[in-house]
Amino acid sequence: MGKGPTGRILFIDDDKAGREVALFNLRRAGHEVTPASDGQEGIAFFSPETFDVVITDVKMPGLSGIEVLRRIKKQGPEIPVLVITAFGNVETAVEAMKQGAYDFIGKPFHRDQLLLSVGKAIERRRLAEEVRDLRIRISGVAKEIIGASEAMHRVLEIADRVAPTDATVLISGESGTGKEVVARRIHVHSSRAEKPFVAINCAAIPGELLESELFGHTRGAFTGAVRDRAGRFRQAEGGTLFLDEIGEIPVSLQPKLLRALQEKSVDAVGSDAPTPVNVRVLAATNKDLKDRIRGGSFREDLYYRLNVIELRVPPLRERRDDIPLLVEHFVKEMAEGRGIAVPPRVMELIRSHPWPGNVRELKNACERMVILCRGNEVSIEDLPPVPGTASPEKSFNGGEHGVGDWPPLPPEGLSLVDLEKRVIEEALRLKRGNITQAAVYLRIPRHILVYRIEKYDLRRDV
Repeated sequence: MGKGPTGRILFIDDDKAGREVALFNLRRAGHEVTPASDGQEGIAFFSPETFDVVITDVKMPGLSGIEVLRRIKKQGPEIPVLVITAFGNVETAVEAMKQGAYDFIGKPFHRDQLLLSVGKAIERRRLAEEVRDLRIRISGVAKEIIGASEAMHRVLEIADRVAPTDATVLISGESGTGKEVVARRIHVHSSRAEKPFVAINCAAIPGELLESELFGHTRGAFTGAVRDRAGRFRQAEGGTLFLDEIGEIPVSLQPKLLRALQEKSVDAVGSDAPTPVNVRVLAATNKDLKDRIRGGSFREDLYYRLNVIELRVPPLRERRDDIPLLVEHFVKEMAEGRGIAVPPRVMELIRSHPWPGNVRELKNACERMVILCRGNEVSIEDLPPVPGTASPEKSFNGGEHGVGDWPPLPPEGLSLVDLEKRVIEEALRLKRGNITQAAVYLRIPRHILVYRIEKYDLRRDV
């Protein structure tokens, strides 16, 4: 018999002698096999990412093979399950097939019969994966994440671990860090990948329209409602709904969102009855939601319902090792075959820049460099200027307001408190007393800046 494709197999059987024989034959054929002596142990071992095929006996103490089959198909619908039993009959075979079994083998089974059935199951799994990956690529949902830094490695590791579950994930991080790209990765690595990925920016839609946008409305529900509208929850049926800028959702709408998450149903505007929905929700924010809870603009119960798993995407300044990779990727993507290179001197200037706009700002800078590049190598002059600086090189070295131009520290020492007070006063002067803008400029939460102003008894109208 020719050698077929090999795979990772979970073999569940309480018959030790039969299990040992099957393990010998499967391993000899090149398969990686994990044995389990009963259904409970098999379920404990199982995860959709770990195995290509599951083989389970039907009659076992504790969990029956049919119950094991049900639980495995619930966790990993795409995993082929082969059911074996010495007590096989037509009724058992029919029940197994109804529950999603790939094949049914009666004991005692011949070695070639086992290997043939396993080989076909693995081939089917691989083919299904190829079709799935092709459909995802065609849909355009997946976006490549560039990064080899330890900070991004941790983010992607957690994202991939939570992806197969239906847990709600709250993705936090500054603007431009790539929160939606991470949300798309979670969707693509989940069992919902072939279903819709629907994104909505809660800050971009007026509060009075957001309810209809999320939950839908019926015809005649309000002036201008000339037809029924499904809403984003129902548009994402079976898939993933990504709520970007969740911190901007009006307080008046938050109880309805909380109810939709808890009850897994939505009440369309103007409808008398709720509509069940099967949707996984991912949310993102660049705000401090705990600060908003303290300020009364965000419900604490909604926060905890969204924050089952929290995932913080680090700013670019915390993952500088990724900057050269990102620059090479963006330049290659935008150069369209021109073969533009970034010399070490320019790359070092780019790497040392703080990038307050994060990956989005870096991508725009790369596009500028490609457009302005006169030959096959970008120059310092192609770098974008920073407001308030004389030249790109000066701005990317710290600029007239940057660290690179600070005077040397005095040998006699200085007062850190006085220095902090002076910096705050200068920021307030620069922003004409606007505390919110000054907080953004200093990259600290607004309430922290207010606390510092009150602590140092500073004037707000400096």
